[in-house]
Amino acid sequence: MNTTTLDEITEKTERNINMGNAISLPKQLEHLVDSLHLSNGLTSVFIEVLAISGSLLARTNREKELIIWLVQRDQAIVGSGTVDFDIDEMPWTIDSFESEKEFILRAISNAMNGLGWERLSYEPHRDWVIECLEQFRQMISAFDKEYVNLNNYLVWTEIEEDDDWPIIPKGYPKCEKHDVYLSCHGCILCNNRNYIERI
Repeated sequence: MNTTTLDEITEKTERNINMGNAISLPKQLEHLVDSLHLSNGLTSVFIEVLAISGSLLARTNREKELIIWLVQRDQAIVGSGTVDFDIDEMPWTIDSFESEKEFILRAISNAMNGLGWERLSYEPHRDWVIECLEQFRQMISAFDKEYVNLNNYLVWTEIEEDDDWPIIPKGYPKCEKHDVYLSCHGCILCNNRNYIERI
């Protein structure tokens, strides 16, 4: 692991840019937990530690898909400050909601405990990341089944004919180096490392 810190990454990626990302509960629940506002650099490490933890824990296809949805929020590919989301936009299903919610909470808990952080190519500011993960945990805990919009899952998983880069890669492949699930953008950890090296 090199000695690049989260502070240095944030300084490089956000110099002269006033951008960031927000994660929120749906409007009906937003009074329960404040929205989570993240700098672009903190967003990247937040998603990466969740990707690592979730990839190590996922067993069912639904669990794998939830992590793939998260890693698609890859700022190195889709652009900085463009990966905001509301909790109800996640691809929850109704029939499996309780087990899906429990899995995300386990992924958060293990990420807070540092599971797999040694795979990062930088040294994150641990206190900041854990504080964000705790707020995210509160948001997931407050989110209820009645607010699930199944259409989000159905649209996201729709397969287009002759699609060479499916939204959900066939067979749920993992990065050989980082052991995290790949999205249609590839490996979020590889992409971020390459992005940091270019700036």
